[in-house]
Amino acid sequence: MMAEGLGVENGSEMVKISTAKAKYRRVGEEEEESLSREKKSGGGGRSDSEKYVFLCAIFASLNSVLLGYDVGVMSGVILFVKADLHISEVQQEVLVGCLSLASLVGSFIGGRTADAIGRKWTIALAAIVFQTGAAIMAFAPNFLVLMIGRLLAGVGIGFGVVIAPIYIAEISPTISRGSLTSFPEIFINLGILLGYISNYAFSGLSAHISWRIMLGIGILPSVFIGFALFVIPESPRWLVMQKRVEEARSVLVKITESEAEADQRLAEIEVSASVSNTETKAVWQELLRPSPALSRMMITGFGIQCFQQITGIDATVYYSPTIFQDAGIKSETENLAATIAVGVSKTAFILVAIFLIDKVGRKPLLYVSTIGMTACLFGLGLSLSLLEHELVSPKVGISFAILAVCSNVAFFSVGIGPVCWVLSSEIFPLRVRAQAGALGAVGNRLSSGLVAMSFLSLTEALSVGGTFFMFSAISALSVVFVYKCVPETKGKSLEEIEMLYQSGREWKGSEVELGDVEHLVQKDVEHLMQKELSSDGGSLYS
Repeated sequence: MMAEGLGVENGSEMVKISTAKAKYRRVGEEEEESLSREKKSGGGGRSDSEKYVFLCAIFASLNSVLLGYDVGVMSGVILFVKADLHISEVQQEVLVGCLSLASLVGSFIGGRTADAIGRKWTIALAAIVFQTGAAIMAFAPNFLVLMIGRLLAGVGIGFGVVIAPIYIAEISPTISRGSLTSFPEIFINLGILLGYISNYAFSGLSAHISWRIMLGIGILPSVFIGFALFVIPESPRWLVMQKRVEEARSVLVKITESEAEADQRLAEIEVSASVSNTETKAVWQELLRPSPALSRMMITGFGIQCFQQITGIDATVYYSPTIFQDAGIKSETENLAATIAVGVSKTAFILVAIFLIDKVGRKPLLYVSTIGMTACLFGLGLSLSLLEHELVSPKVGISFAILAVCSNVAFFSVGIGPVCWVLSSEIFPLRVRAQAGALGAVGNRLSSGLVAMSFLSLTEALSVGGTFFMFSAISALSVVFVYKCVPETKGKSLEEIEMLYQSGREWKGSEVELGDVEHLVQKDVEHLMQKELSSDGGSLYS
């Protein structure tokens, strides 16, 4: 029965959803909620529910350490694998880039897996698959076995990349969703930094041993993920989709401030899930033949994921030792030490994004990020070209190249790095969220793989400096994309963002109005009423 949340006056007035008003609260009301949370926690600090959500976000993000560690450690591993296994330049490109392409498989099936077995157990599966691949790589006797392990690790990373932002977005309160959903990007950067440190720490060992230890250490985060499974709950939104409403409510009680708030959020989720469940098409059919609203969501989600990678960030990180070597740093130890500076910059500036994303919004950070990256990539291309033609002293050229690389990764971390995953996890409707997010992750991993596997060939054809001029031009296009296709989602619930896209207002760059949302909700309610009337024989109000 749909008695809860529905009201009728004089038997003839329009049916209303009482939860709609709460669902589409404006920012001012969210500030009041924030103040009440502060009161409840004694005027400062976090409440128990906020601490619990914070802890869940950390645990759910641990898989991202695996991706980051692989990206960082591979920049040093490739130097020692080349010496130990005597692989060619093409084999180097394949070894580096194949992980991103293998993660396509994990990303592609990760969405369906998350819908089938749940968000929590998909996180566990990701860790198991990666751990197996990392163990195979560490003990690989030859290039073929090393590739098998790397492909398996890539599938595990694909699972993790898809599920972490979705899970965190579904358990987080609106007011802090941006910050918490950025946690996977923090852990990617932390992993990269740890990978660089591992390179430096074990570079003194023999070529045969060093790269095996570097890769084997990547197994350790998976142990903590096993512990995390005893702490984190299942996503309440997934539980509602599975008709496990009581379990969803028990989770919501843990992650909200009161039982009343839990009931309110449960009612909102049930309305959203009910609307989704009235759709007869399979999810893949919806994605292949999307409605105008879903088409706009997919352009935003898929586009931002691809632009995050085709601006060359993974090439900058994977091949930073090669870039510095080309700039004139000859010592292997100094080269790896310079890459640590890159890792520190990337990790430090993600903290800036976490602090600002729910205060200034997603779109301003994207503008700062994409414009800054465009300038830095151009500067890096210029410095490397001047060094190549001996038009600047080596000391000045090397210093400028290191500054440009560090600034580029800093601008990436401030904006498009974390915001990409935040947007992808919050713009899609509940029914298609996991699989649409997986499709975006496929685009991300495909772009990453193509860039990583073609970088050395591009540098041969265009020179290293010319390659970064190309990345700078692509980054300039990303500024236009952000202006045209990315809405501001700060301060809106997941259900409200869905209505924003249905109204088509995101293309105009304006804020969604309560009236627009209520109009759209009213349509959904009428649709649900018709379904309820047909199933109950017209006894909706009995």
